[in-house]
Amino acid sequence: TGKVEVLLTRQVDEGAWQALVRPGRKMRLRERVLFGGGELEAEITARGDFGLRTLRFVSHDAHTVNEHLERLGHVPLPPYIERADETADRERYQTVFAKRPGAIAAPTAGLHFSEEILKRIRERGVELCELTLDVGLGTFQPVHGETLESHVMHSETYEIPRETAERIDRARAAGRTVLAIGTTVVRALEAAALRAAEAGCSNTVLSGKSEAQLFITPGFHFRAVHALLTNFHLPRSTLLALVCAFAGRENVLAAYRHAVEAGYRFYSYGDCMLIA
Repeated sequence: TGKVEVLLTRQVDEGAWQALVRPGRKMRLRERVLFGGGELEAEITARGDFGLRTLRFVSHDAHTVNEHLERLGHVPLPPYIERADETADRERYQTVFAKRPGAIAAPTAGLHFSEEILKRIRERGVELCELTLDVGLGTFQPVHGETLESHVMHSETYEIPRETAERIDRARAAGRTVLAIGTTVVRALEAAALRAAEAGCSNTVLSGKSEAQLFITPGFHFRAVHALLTNFHLPRSTLLALVCAFAGRENVLAAYRHAVEAGYRFYSYGDCMLIA
């Protein structure tokens, strides 16, 4: 009998999604939610940790569930962008690499690139390799608890094409740098590298589709990535822990002090740093 907000986080199967909901007290099991004028309906079928619910959607007209979601849904801008989403955000809050649906937010380091910048990079002889990232809650959930060791990461789906895996092998064999654009790429590549090591495979990373539940903290042994381009992140975040693991805690804190003093912009539409 009131308004609710549903943030779709992961598609479970045809018509069913995991979602964060607000307010949670109105989203009990078997509760039904109507969207638009009632042409789209969802039933709460399960509850999870940290406010997660599973919703099963059904269309009440000739349009598919996905068509309704595309038409009725809004771009989930981060809360620190203190304005309502606009039509332009459907393009602005996408990277030039975006091709498939699935991520709940843009892998933000990719927002620094345009087609013109990519053209200039290629002209300098740099190879560009792509992989699919379904950015999920693992990227955004803050560290719960007082210690890093007690935090449990949400898994995120990724897919590494065979060609990308082969190019990474050739680059490392030739002593060339593998630069990851964003922390989510690092997690995917290092999870695939860990799988390769555990399988006794000679490849740096295993290609194919898999889940990354890897929580990278200081002391982690990096197997695939040499350098990282990343935005400035929130405190108490798993992303900041990853960056500290990559560059060293004191180096990172010094960079953050400089960023604050110089007035850098943080987060999704903010500035970035290159760690090499």
